Amino acid sequence: MMEADIPDDTAHPPTDTAAWYVVQCKAGESFRAAEHLDYQGYQVFHPVLNVQRRRRGRLTSVCEPLFPFYLFICLDQVNSNWRPIRSTRGVLRIICFGNTPAPVPDALIEQLRHQPHEAEGAHTHFSAGDKVTVADGPFKGLDGVFQRAKGEERAIILLNMLQQPRAVEMSRHDLSPD
Repeated sequence: MMEADIPDDTAHPPTDTAAWYVVQCKAGESFRAAEHLDYQGYQVFHPVLNVQRRRRGRLTSVCEPLFPFYLFICLDQVNSNWRPIRSTRGVLRIICFGNTPAPVPDALIEQLRHQPHEAEGAHTHFSAGDKVTVADGPFKGLDGVFQRAKGEERAIILLNMLQQPRAVEMSRHDLSPD
């Protein structure tokens, strides 16, 4: 379940005995687990991240879990039925310290709800002359000047190498605004 599908009024547990807990999911099944827990009537928070991925040679926007093997569930310590959770499709277990489920602070859930979940640089548009920093790759950490885009994914930037500006072609996703 994506964050946008959960109304903001679920951000706070409904009772004094309710808290948020972390559910560990089976590999690649966090969306399935969130969906099935939601169908069972549990309050679920499954933050997602919008990232750019190459599919069939084209760059597309894809929703991926912010925490790939985890989601959050709000449970009342007294009134919630905890038993069906472990047998829900996609669920591995509730994270515990010893035999006690470990609650997550409400402030953390609130912070996650209100942060933009987009991969850094996923939708960053540069104009000629913008100062950029190389965030990844062999030139990581170097500052440069954006010259022009080359297709959807590539960019030409000027890097100061060997005391002279050099035009270098690299992935636009390796760049961040300076």
